[in-house]
Amino acid sequence: MVCFLTSCTSNDGAHLNAQNGFVDELRRALNAPCAMLFVCSDPDVPELTDHFATEVRDSFTDAGFAFTDFTVLDRRNAKDAPELVKRAGLIVLGGGHVPTQNRFFREIGLRELLHGFDGVLVGISAGSMNAAETVYAQPERPGEAVDPHYRRFLPGLGLTETMLLPHYQECRDDVLDGLRVYEDVTYPDSAGRRFYAVCDGSYLICRDGHEELRGEAYRIENGVLTQL
Repeated sequence: MVCFLTSCTSNDGAHLNAQNGFVDELRRALNAPCAMLFVCSDPDVPELTDHFATEVRDSFTDAGFAFTDFTVLDRRNAKDAPELVKRAGLIVLGGGHVPTQNRFFREIGLRELLHGFDGVLVGISAGSMNAAETVYAQPERPGEAVDPHYRRFLPGLGLTETMLLPHYQECRDDVLDGLRVYEDVTYPDSAGRRFYAVCDGSYLICRDGHEELRGEAYRIENGVLTQL
């Protein structure tokens, strides 16, 4: 398996972001034409999922990638997950709410289904975050930052040990529940841990036991931010 864990794959919703060699690396890794499987972030909002999935598919075809089949995996066909994963050559994990997607991944046993998968996997935002062994579910919805029962660390797909935080260029100054998301929440949560905040156009590529960050990224460790 070759993994591309991105902040986002497109800046305009229509074209793949070619920054930092992303499209070139995809062309080297992807055996096309193949079957494309888009795994949702929320299994119970099919209209939104279908819209986003179609945008992603179209951005790949616009870049010259060909697919023999295109399927969206959500609640409607969750029982078919084993067969859909098995026949896919490209799996895309969509963006959205991290805990919601994490629950769906566990419901369908996606971690186990990916054992032996030898195609290409692309994570987008939440999909990239949930690819980690341990997922840092940075609070993002009202109430989550101050909820003592909100779980900030979740079991993930185990495709990497790296905990990514996407869209850093637009989220670095966010305030949630009266708290600065980074300075008041994420920095303290990094005690004894290491997060990597990445900007759109940046990505983590994982292949052959090697991982490399491409593009603008920042390490957050023990409350200290360092640009890489």
